[in-house]
Amino acid sequence: MAKGLGNVFGQASWKVASDRVEAHISQTGAQVGPVTFDLGDKKVQPFHISPWHSELIDAPSLIKVLRGDFFCLPFGLNETAYGDEEHPVHGETANEVWTEVGAGTYELRTRIRAGLVRRKVSLRSGETNIYLSSAIVGMSGPMCFGNHAMLAFPSQGLVSASSFMFGQVFPGEFEVPAAGGYSSLKEGEVFQRLEVVPMANGSIADLSTYPAREGFEDLVMLVGDESLPFAWNAVVFPQEGYLWFCLRNPKVLRHTVLWHSNGGRHYAPWNGRHRAVLGIEDVTAYFHYGLAESCAPNPISDQGFLTCVDLDPAVPLEANTIMGVVRVDENAEHVEDIVEAAGGVDIQMRSGETIFAKVDLPFLK
Repeated sequence: MAKGLGNVFGQASWKVASDRVEAHISQTGAQVGPVTFDLGDKKVQPFHISPWHSELIDAPSLIKVLRGDFFCLPFGLNETAYGDEEHPVHGETANEVWTEVGAGTYELRTRIRAGLVRRKVSLRSGETNIYLSSAIVGMSGPMCFGNHAMLAFPSQGLVSASSFMFGQVFPGEFEVPAAGGYSSLKEGEVFQRLEVVPMANGSIADLSTYPAREGFEDLVMLVGDESLPFAWNAVVFPQEGYLWFCLRNPKVLRHTVLWHSNGGRHYAPWNGRHRAVLGIEDVTAYFHYGLAESCAPNPISDQGFLTCVDLDPAVPLEANTIMGVVRVDENAEHVEDIVEAAGGVDIQMRSGETIFAKVDLPFLK
């Protein structure tokens, strides 16, 4: 194994650390995880690591590595070719071997669409945050992209998001029963609140609480509000004693795809064992279809919401995200809002409590 790399859950990985955070970044796919946050009286590791991490499986590299958070370029399955471009699922960025070029900085030269992607993982002394920057350099043409964060839910989590224009259940067959995959939400249904989402059986699902709907896989998209100063997602884990939050610039990472993975895939390598995982994936894309569908007119873009961008090789595109954790007690409720405060953000809870988190918000710009 190359100098500076260690074996972490079966993958050659780099490590970055501060006084409060320790993060591992896989050489293949630059997948960030595990990440351990020191809250003083306890340490927490929110991110999902696949149950097959120590197995030899026949699957794309990103599935072999599957953990934490990774950058997708282009985001999605990419089953339809885009012109003469045939991209792997979630792009070369999620599958290929990256090079370390500096402390916490990694690069990948893409071949299918020529360019450079630079991913930087940085930490700040005294903070329980991780700062992720993904820059697309020297690339041209239409492109969709996004982050692919996945959280593990060892106990009940309370899920919330900043205001969104509307949500929609994946408008196709997300899983195919004949192939051993099962979904529970009603295809294509539009909703305004996470708490009220129609199911295929006629009942209502509450997506603000998870794990739920055991034995099923579901995917929805929250169409973002670009007018917000910043957008956020949050999950409160009362029994675990912490909440996780993610901040982004909604003019860059416009929407959020929520992937509920709770034992609904019975084909390899999932085999019914991938459970209590929630993907919270901030994207500029059309669901998880891929480049061709995101860059063509689609029902979301037809309403004026961007699902891809036109890259300028002379102007790098930088997608920045802040993920952090703070302590909560066992009676904590949902996050109601996250607003700017002096030196960070105020996390406003539904209970009326406000929790301050030290965060460098200008990083998002």
